[in-house]
Amino acid sequence: MNILFDIGHPAHFYLFKNTIEFLEKNNHKVYCVVRDKDILVNLMNSFNIEFRILTKAQKGIFKLLFELILRDIKLFIFSWNKNIKIMMGTSFCITHVSKFLNCKSIVFNEDDASTARLFSLLAYPFADRIVTPDSLVNEDYGKKHIKYSSYHELAYLHPNHFTPKRDILDKLGVIEGEKFFIIRMVSLQAVHDIHEKGIPSVTRKKIIEILKPFGKIFITSEGFIEDDLKKYILPISPKNIHHALYYATMFIGDSQTMTIEAAVLGTPAIRCNTFVGRCSVIEELEKKYQLTYGFLPSQEERLLAKIRELLAVRNLKEQWQIKREKMLEDKIDLSQWMINFLQVEMQGA
Repeated sequence: MNILFDIGHPAHFYLFKNTIEFLEKNNHKVYCVVRDKDILVNLMNSFNIEFRILTKAQKGIFKLLFELILRDIKLFIFSWNKNIKIMMGTSFCITHVSKFLNCKSIVFNEDDASTARLFSLLAYPFADRIVTPDSLVNEDYGKKHIKYSSYHELAYLHPNHFTPKRDILDKLGVIEGEKFFIIRMVSLQAVHDIHEKGIPSVTRKKIIEILKPFGKIFITSEGFIEDDLKKYILPISPKNIHHALYYATMFIGDSQTMTIEAAVLGTPAIRCNTFVGRCSVIEELEKKYQLTYGFLPSQEERLLAKIRELLAVRNLKEQWQIKREKMLEDKIDLSQWMINFLQVEMQGA
């Protein structure tokens, strides 16, 4: 069967990577189309995944709208030529195009509809299947809504698929047992990020001053980084970021995805952005499993106090691994679930 994956973000590549490999091994023809955003193209090249770039990520509402229209057109032409029968992705474009090609669209999302309103408005009415974590408790889209007990990040960071590589410490110049911290800076330029804010620059510099006496600091950034912070740039390939996250003493950032990644890896994660309190997946990781903490940009003093509190905890990483094990007991291997789910869907396609 000809199956298409529409990938618009590095995390979405990881989400589908194991499923793509399974399908290819079982003689299905898999096509990947991508949105050229951040490190996505380089990341897919590093894993030797074949793909076609449809559009380059734009900034600003009007440019984003133009990109959406162009992407719909290019996706239609590509899918028509390849006789696609199933489209999967986190893109609303697949739900539009599938209606004209009489094929099935399966859209994955772990964001609440209230925080990704435009996405839910453009995708959900047209999707054949809407697949979300069961932690989105206030959402129900009828028979086409499929729920699972996991997170996107457990499609690639579940122990069945991820084994941390200790040699990452050598690449970071960190000796075993030495503390180090990862700070993530995102650009907040996606459609659902409009009017949202992350860690203020002045707060970020205060965080660095607090962390300095305790260990090495590494910064990973989506875009512009100030000259005085460039000495902290993370010196590894993006494909190795999860190994670094696993061994890090603490993660601090304004990225939703990397907060979840750190949390499910058992690394204390502190997030600062205006999404705090509005995202069910991260709220569950915070309230139920105590793996992460969230603060609004206006809550600087509380954020800095939490960092100091965690730095004073003995056996911090060991405590977080115990919390992680409790979370893993409750959650499933999403890649295996996705493979089983897709095999059923293919029978009816």
